[in-house]
Amino acid sequence: MNRVLALAGLLTVGGAVAAQQNQARPPLPDLVKVKDNLYVIGSSTPGNEFTGGNVGVLVGANGVTVVDTKLSNYGPSIIEKIKKVTDKPITTIINTHTHGDHTGSNEGFPNVEIVAHENTKANMAKMPAFKDDKAKFLPSKTYKDKLSVGRGKDRIDLYYFGAGHTNGDTWVHYPSLGVLQTGDMFAWRDAPTIDRTNAGSGIEYPKTLAKAIAGIKNVDTVIPGHSPVTTPKDLQEYQKFMAEWIAAVQDAAKAGKSAEDAAKSIDLSAKYPGYKNERYLTAIRSVYNELGK
Repeated sequence: MNRVLALAGLLTVGGAVAAQQNQARPPLPDLVKVKDNLYVIGSSTPGNEFTGGNVGVLVGANGVTVVDTKLSNYGPSIIEKIKKVTDKPITTIINTHTHGDHTGSNEGFPNVEIVAHENTKANMAKMPAFKDDKAKFLPSKTYKDKLSVGRGKDRIDLYYFGAGHTNGDTWVHYPSLGVLQTGDMFAWRDAPTIDRTNAGSGIEYPKTLAKAIAGIKNVDTVIPGHSPVTTPKDLQEYQKFMAEWIAAVQDAAKAGKSAEDAAKSIDLSAKYPGYKNERYLTAIRSVYNELGK
């Protein structure tokens, strides 16, 4: 049963990315200023859901750092958007995790330094998109727990707090600006994607969120993985939601409920207005797999 569920999880994650990649590519929106020299190329406006995750763009004194690269073939468009606000060279890419909607256009940025968590590099190396001559677009610099990129007001701090969405999710902090980019550890107000094939963990998810909230100081603005720019309060609320949601899933498993019945019976909408339940079933199947159900 576990093998069946694991395969189902793989097909769900892989199929979702493949479906996105097969969509006719909508044009990217222009950069939107978050603060000072930090911008975002979004994914949450109508028509942009199939472009990939939010892209962070920090225009530094000596060059531009890009956080995540959306789906494949968006490299030229990302570069074009960046050129509208600066003529400085793109020097660095940071990948928050392995999925193709965040790493798909790495190949559009030759001659840059690519940075990611060590587990993410290992996960990316297994992807067909980074085989053979495309291996040069894998991360060239990795870290285990924390790494700083850049200096002074252009410094970016990268943190790893444990498994959740995958086993290599990077939290990107711009300390001089008070901005935190979460990758898909906080993607939307719904159950998360828990990628068991890349050692994601539903059980650890709320714990990892709590560690990040406690461990990263000086944050007043949050860039989620696939949602509009928001606040630390919303991230804190998501951590509470996840703790309650995981507890409810574990209770359902102990009661012998099927994943389908669990998805129908868990209702946190009264306490968390505005949250959706569109991803409950897929996420519950991943947690059941983790629990050996």
